[in-house]
Amino acid sequence: MGEQRFDALVVGAGPAGSVAALVLARGGARVALVDKTRFPRDKACGDLVGPRGLQVLRDLGLDVAGTERMADMIVTGPTGRSVRLPCYPGVTYPGYAVAAPRVEFDSRLREAAVSAGAQPFGGRAERPLSREGLEGFVLSTGERVTADVVVGADGATSRVAETAGLVDHDRVLWGFAIRSYIEAHVTSPHIFLWEPAPWRGFPGYGWAFPGVEGRANVGLGLGVLAQRGNAQRAMQSLGPFVDHLVRRGVVEPPQRSAITEERLGGWLKMGMVGTTPARGRVILVGDAAGLVNPLQGEGISQAIMSGRAAAECVLAGPGTAAERYRRYLAGTFTPYQSVAAAAHATLLPRSLAVAAAGRLVTAPGVGRAIAGGWSIFWNDLLDGATPGPPRTLAGAATRVGRVVTAPSRVRHWFAREFPRGVPLDRFE
Repeated sequence: MGEQRFDALVVGAGPAGSVAALVLARGGARVALVDKTRFPRDKACGDLVGPRGLQVLRDLGLDVAGTERMADMIVTGPTGRSVRLPCYPGVTYPGYAVAAPRVEFDSRLREAAVSAGAQPFGGRAERPLSREGLEGFVLSTGERVTADVVVGADGATSRVAETAGLVDHDRVLWGFAIRSYIEAHVTSPHIFLWEPAPWRGFPGYGWAFPGVEGRANVGLGLGVLAQRGNAQRAMQSLGPFVDHLVRRGVVEPPQRSAITEERLGGWLKMGMVGTTPARGRVILVGDAAGLVNPLQGEGISQAIMSGRAAAECVLAGPGTAAERYRRYLAGTFTPYQSVAAAAHATLLPRSLAVAAAGRLVTAPGVGRAIAGGWSIFWNDLLDGATPGPPRTLAGAATRVGRVVTAPSRVRHWFAREFPRGVPLDRFE
């Protein structure tokens, strides 16, 4: 087959890739949008789109009708005590999230990109085409697609990132998430800091999120650092975790048998660590860039934000897009991710410390006192938060976190990768 040339090749049509393709096409660029899977297709995810992501969708005029709106989040500790984390409206984002099943949400974004002019391709990006750096791919269909800029939006195990040599596997903070839909009426997002055995904290967390049509999204997110072989633990633990939810009265029995019917797992790459997000003609967005919150697993908002930013950087000039995009990440994500990723890497191997932290933040009096600041910090909502005591507390937590984690390998990696990071006083 002959070669087809575009201004931009976007590999991956999830939220990050579809938003990037949409913005590029609206800006007048010729865009190829490639995905290996036929749509509609599902993804392992909690299905929550946070306030920052919703604001971007609103800015782009994209409709999220048909979704379930929700505000406060409930965090339950190992002893069964719960803390309600308020979802405050910010200056630059709304005070709520939505539940949006990925099988529908992703298809809607892809359709918007195609309607704006992006040309869809079905097929796997198999063989790289390189002259002066990665220029495109031969697809599994035999089609040859090249472009001035390649945007990798193809998930945690990104083919684009691997081909361009942008991943240091020994440093990546890998995670594995598994979820299922069950019949249950869950009205608020629930996070569980779970202990499979007393004082042995699960190295991650469990969730029960509202779904649609009377179903709940239930799952586990497991951090494995660089040891990807440990992901099996998440799959083995989902049944016992659902039993835990039944004992806590969150879902009705019997549910154990139901979880196998729609069980779906997937890899996460968290905290940006170990991935160079842009170099030459290649830009990585969303999960491919590791833009997943290391403390609570959110990734859709970061995907949407980075997809738009990457497209705007390309439209401003393909030759300088990579450096412009890196500056965007340094200002938008690294102040939080560098602290959260360092905390994640330090705590995760220490099950006793994980258990102690879960018990402390949900202890009587403590949880209520810190809930507002905890919500802003944990959900990475400090930049743009409404001034007040919760914002002040979240800012203080970030500053303390920077001091405590300064000696860590993770923070040293960020200092090398983003030498011109944004000083924290922008949040004071």
